[in-house]
Amino acid sequence: MTNAPGHFSAAALHEMVARHAGAAPVPERFKIIEDTSDFFKVEFGDVVVLGEQAFWMRGYTKEGRFGLDDEPKYWVRRAIDLADGSAKILKLVFHEQFEAQVGELSFTCFRSPKKEARILDLVAGHPNFMHGRWAEDTAGNVVRILEFIPGRRFDDILGELTKDHEEYFHHHFPGVLAQYIELVEAIKFLHDRGEKHGDIRRDHILFDRDRQVNRWIDFDYNYQHRESMFGLDLQGLGNILIYIVGHGDILVGDLHKNRRKIFDTLWGEDLSLAFKNRVANLQKVFPYIPDSLNRILLYFSRGTEMFYDSADQLLEDLAVARADLSAPTGSGSAT
Repeated sequence: MTNAPGHFSAAALHEMVARHAGAAPVPERFKIIEDTSDFFKVEFGDVVVLGEQAFWMRGYTKEGRFGLDDEPKYWVRRAIDLADGSAKILKLVFHEQFEAQVGELSFTCFRSPKKEARILDLVAGHPNFMHGRWAEDTAGNVVRILEFIPGRRFDDILGELTKDHEEYFHHHFPGVLAQYIELVEAIKFLHDRGEKHGDIRRDHILFDRDRQVNRWIDFDYNYQHRESMFGLDLQGLGNILIYIVGHGDILVGDLHKNRRKIFDTLWGEDLSLAFKNRVANLQKVFPYIPDSLNRILLYFSRGTEMFYDSADQLLEDLAVARADLSAPTGSGSAT
């Protein structure tokens, strides 16, 4: 065990680990890390010290999208807060940049730890966001210290509802839509304060079973917005809406294979603006979808000539669509 820096002696840290280890074995030796710049060197069992705070490192988290479920995120670590033994998620600094294209709009996306820290401060009292705090290590890296959310992904819960779409749509969807509207209102909260989520995806919504509320996670992405400051966020909201209306992704290939008559009615303009293999004009597949709801979906299709400029505009149309739906007769909730 290396000498402990700052506010902690090596013996004190060892005693703190022993106190909060539970059934886990307490290592005789572990590294004590103040500079997390090389996050690959932060290993299982190490202790990360951030000023007057100390955290015992546990496992990595995993990527949860696009078939990468087993891909470790080495910069996102499960940890034990040695002050009280509570579970935390530590997000270390990882810089990444890529170009995103939505229709004719292009966005330069990049990770911004400082932006996520800023939003953590902003949403500290908001129920629909993850909560946490942040601290700088000795190299000035902004480490985010996130509260663990006990729960599951919103879309995983949704997938466990009835497989019959018409039953889902009439009995469950009104309640699911109410939850979605609450999530859009949370994004409006950010936008009204000049902030963006930056990475709106359905796997970035967790249902907190203790608080019984859906919560947005992972807002470290920022983007250079050029024409539309909130365009990428709004497109992400549209992608999620298409998913919950369809009770899953309605794929062109599946329709070609299993529902050829419907496939033959499709045009390129009916497909998703963001994913050309997904259908956005879902009324062609499910004719009982009300016009007011389907019109919203078409804003996120390849045939659109108009885009939402704000969450307010989307919420106005969602209110009309919600009023046109039949009252839920089942649980009306993805939870």
